[in-house]
Amino acid sequence: MAAALTSGVWLASPAWADSFFFSTGNPDGRLGSLSRRPSAGKIETETADDFILSQTTVISRARITGIIVPAGTPLENISQIEVELYHVFPLDSDTARSINVPTRVNSPADVEIAAATRDSNPGTLSFAATVLSGSFTVANSVVNGIFKKPNQTTGGEGSKTGTEVEITLNFNTPIILPAGHYFFRPEALVTGADFLYLSAPKPAAPPLFAGDLQAW
Repeated sequence: MAAALTSGVWLASPAWADSFFFSTGNPDGRLGSLSRRPSAGKIETETADDFILSQTTVISRARITGIIVPAGTPLENISQIEVELYHVFPLDSDTARSINVPTRVNSPADVEIAAATRDSNPGTLSFAATVLSGSFTVANSVVNGIFKKPNQTTGGEGSKTGTEVEITLNFNTPIILPAGHYFFRPEALVTGADFLYLSAPKPAAPPLFAGDLQAW
């Protein structure tokens, strides 16, 4: 994408395990990036951000923050949430194929970690949404302007205003990951609207980590 994005995500392990907590902080209002499940007349669009684990970790919950556009869309219109996790390229990837972006360095792998996928439709994930603000405006957005090189640099699609929501995700089957560097990719299906994942500053409080990458 044309702009760097560090997405608002909170991850936690169960109370019986050693504590693990990661947050990128509160939304900064700089960017909203579409993260949408496919549906009739609408293609799938993904947004993902990275995190690092220093040891094997069981993840049972997450929180994501975004805006639903247009504002005023009922929370009941959020009908599906899916989460996928990826290694960092070149793991799980075809390094010999032609690419349609300037570089794959520091991007998510080609293929998700199948055992880590959680989806509300089959019941491996449950979610609850809360309105944080009835009207939240981002300075820029990435919604439809996603193009192959050499036309990848669009500068974004301008300001968007929507209802700011926080969605709490409970992984009914906890996700177990070994130590490593991962991308976290949530998608939402919202009837009659779109979910834009909000940007946030890099982590400003522990656990800080070297090697933080821009979102994709």
